[in-house]
Amino acid sequence: MTAAPGPTAVVTGLAFAEGPRWRDGTLWWSDMHGGDVQRLADGRVETVCAVSGRPSGLGWLPDGRLLVVSMVDRSVLRLEPDGSLVVHADLSALAPRRTNDMVVDARGGAYVGNFGFDIGTDGVDEAPCGTVLIRVEPDGAPRVVADDLWFPNGMVLLDDGRTLVVAETWRARLTAFTVAADGSLSDRRVWAALDAGIYPDGICRDAAGAICVASPPTRECLRVEADGRVTDRIATGQRAFACALGGADGRTLFICTADSHDPERQRATRNGRIVAVEVAC
Repeated sequence: MTAAPGPTAVVTGLAFAEGPRWRDGTLWWSDMHGGDVQRLADGRVETVCAVSGRPSGLGWLPDGRLLVVSMVDRSVLRLEPDGSLVVHADLSALAPRRTNDMVVDARGGAYVGNFGFDIGTDGVDEAPCGTVLIRVEPDGAPRVVADDLWFPNGMVLLDDGRTLVVAETWRARLTAFTVAADGSLSDRRVWAALDAGIYPDGICRDAAGAICVASPPTRECLRVEADGRVTDRIATGQRAFACALGGADGRTLFICTADSHDPERQRATRNGRIVAVEVAC
């Protein structure tokens, strides 16, 4: 992922961008603390839909309908062709705390993480603990497919969907699972152990099979190989919370950054932005 000098801002004035996705020539993201799903079309920011429960992870069903994680009410919403948002899956009985990132497979099955413990978002700080990973079937039926994950955050599918990699933020590692035909997970293993001080948030995969990792505390995006070796680092200035590869040739790395993750501060300052840098793979 050797990059050209310095990322440049492509979107500014956001409260807090999360869950970036590149689809059909368009960059999509959730402005989590702003309460909207947005996209960049023809150089203009467009609001796709408003999500009062704070939007996070994004994905699409095979028929093109958008799925959005609604964090506060612990659900996955579905955007219908008429513009209405409906509940695709209610996860409140399975997710102990706020839901966050999501990856959707080619069949429309979604893997959804959750905080597991409160990190001050509701005025309470709880001790870190493990939590579950939930799979939502294409028809909206949810089930737990893994447990004892410490803050499961960004996720990617590798090997044509046969491997799921989850960023365990509070364990500072990327954890892999083998994906069965029905979406079940097995063969848990460490895909990459990260250095002290790196807490992986959003992730994406590159064309060579490595994983790009947004690291908020070190204010950078790293390219990590399966053995944990870091081959490249891109300094972002602000804290880096999520990333996605896109652009005409798939080699533009988009990184969501902000000074803080505090909702009130970010809504007041709106210093969140999305920066981009060209990479080699």
